Amino acid sequence: MMKESFSYTVKEYCGGEFKDKEISSILEVPLTINLNGREVVTLLTTARYPDYLAVGFLKSDAYISTRDQITDLKITEHEDRIIADISTSHDPWKGRVLEYSITSGCGKGTNFGRNVSTISKRTITSELTVTPEQILTHANELHSRSTLYNKTRGCHNSSLCTPEEMLYFREDIGRHNAIDMIVGQCFLENVPTDGKMIVSTGRVASEILLKAVRIGVPILASTAVATSFSVELARKIGITLVGNISKTGFWVYNDQGRIKGL
Repeated sequence: MMKESFSYTVKEYCGGEFKDKEISSILEVPLTINLNGREVVTLLTTARYPDYLAVGFLKSDAYISTRDQITDLKITEHEDRIIADISTSHDPWKGRVLEYSITSGCGKGTNFGRNVSTISKRTITSELTVTPEQILTHANELHSRSTLYNKTRGCHNSSLCTPEEMLYFREDIGRHNAIDMIVGQCFLENVPTDGKMIVSTGRVASEILLKAVRIGVPILASTAVATSFSVELARKIGITLVGNISKTGFWVYNDQGRIKGL
């Protein structure tokens, strides 16, 4: 098991002078995902839950669609990297024209245009409702549970919740990775997500919204703001989108009748 952080002595400028300060820096390690013997992508991660992250990435990017397609999953830790070897019973490359794009998370995205055009035809329908107080409570718990952020100030957090309870909590250097860990765990463990909500940190760019839509989550909430494309997609698809959550309030970009009192 790799260490999650490393200690360093740095020079801190404060009060008009420099002083020594002991700090912790979060681990950043490459995770290479091989699918049926072919490299798909290398993600930079904290090395937590590499199996969930690898499967979540493949699910989010439409390489796999059902749990029974996975025939083998092997995680190998090397000194300076992690390798995820995944085998499937189907040909995940069939009919796939690769179109690479650099996402707002500075990672490699594939088939972004196809994902948007396919998913934007969907409509999220759900009777799930949540109160403003429940949204604020989940956001507060998200911060309080992030021991790694408090230690290093170098990660994002994501959670899968019911209105009353936070079911899963994940943290990673990238907000994409944190959500993909949840996607992967739910996919591998056959956990229904259509009646749940995602509460996370980090800007809600379109690729983040698409991850939530792909697994049928009807409510996506973040402590940060959303991009214009995300707002337009949310209103077209019918996903409730909340952003800029603080201790006392938040913005509702799209409601769909799921936030009580609005």
